[in-house]
Amino acid sequence: MTRAGRATLIAASAIGIAAAGAGAGAGLYASLDPGSSTTTVVSVPASDGQPISATTGLSINEIYKRTFQSVVDITVTSGSRFSPFGGSSAQQAEGSGFVYDSRGNVVTNQHVVAGGGSIQVKLWDGKTYKATLVGTDSSTDLAVVKVDAPSSVLHPVVLGNSSKVVVGDGVLAIGSPFGLQGTLTSGIVSALHRQMDSPNRFTINDSIQTDAPINHGNSGGPLINMLGQVIGVNTQIQSDSGGSDGVGFAIPSNTVSKVASQIVAGKTVQHAYLGISISDSTTPPGALLGSVVAGTPAANGGLQQGDVIVKLDGKTIASGDDLSSVIDSKAPGDKLTVTYVRNSKARTITVTLGTRPS
Repeated sequence: MTRAGRATLIAASAIGIAAAGAGAGAGLYASLDPGSSTTTVVSVPASDGQPISATTGLSINEIYKRTFQSVVDITVTSGSRFSPFGGSSAQQAEGSGFVYDSRGNVVTNQHVVAGGGSIQVKLWDGKTYKATLVGTDSSTDLAVVKVDAPSSVLHPVVLGNSSKVVVGDGVLAIGSPFGLQGTLTSGIVSALHRQMDSPNRFTINDSIQTDAPINHGNSGGPLINMLGQVIGVNTQIQSDSGGSDGVGFAIPSNTVSKVASQIVAGKTVQHAYLGISISDSTTPPGALLGSVVAGTPAANGGLQQGDVIVKLDGKTIASGDDLSSVIDSKAPGDKLTVTYVRNSKARTITVTLGTRPS
């Protein structure tokens, strides 16, 4: 499922090049299109504005002490590459991650490790260990690597419930911006239900927006609430300058939990697929189909460009976001009843969801 009209985001992973070569590959660097706009809106009530100390009893320093040992620095070194200036050069990409379990599984962004090569993980004590890639999911920009380190130095995070997050909640980001490991920044949740484009151009729904400073190298690191729980994975920034302008985005922890658990279990992550691009419709309210891909469940069911889906699986669809949320909650092979409007006439069909292509 793709959405039209969103602003282009800039991923927050740093790339370092060991020699004169260019174009090393673990980033999603794209310039911001000033003509585009974010189509999603905040529909979640703000918090009650109580001071953080009154609601948790923990200071920022105390939360940092509880969590910093879970955060790692990840360096990916690709093979040597011929340089036109003579000789060859190895290329490095750097990002962040966090320990998922005591077996050494570490969660990070897919775009941090997408370039392939040798993976090195530096833990909180400064020691570096080799790691292997367990699996990735480009639809959510998540990956798991496994570090060969003693369990005594591995401190898994506690994943919080991202559906409980509200605008105004205090948050912390820990990671390696510009390679500076263990850097702490703080801010608030500034919006919810944002949408990001994944590496394979599908939509990551329900993303958390924060004003906590996030820069290149923070990619894959945790966004932490004031209880010391991880509520998101810092992934992208929106910026005219290429640096932190106070608009960062994190993949919600409920998505992280669902995807990481499948990767760790050795499964291939699959997402339900209808085969359409969508935008919001106001007359009637619903999800307007911008395109229908041939040979997909939508096309096979008879849906066409310009149709407006108003009900899906018995749920009223008032926007493209509503439709995306329903599809995301389903699995390939699920059958859904679709009610749509074409030429002012309502019609109903049944479709069987497919598997999202990579």
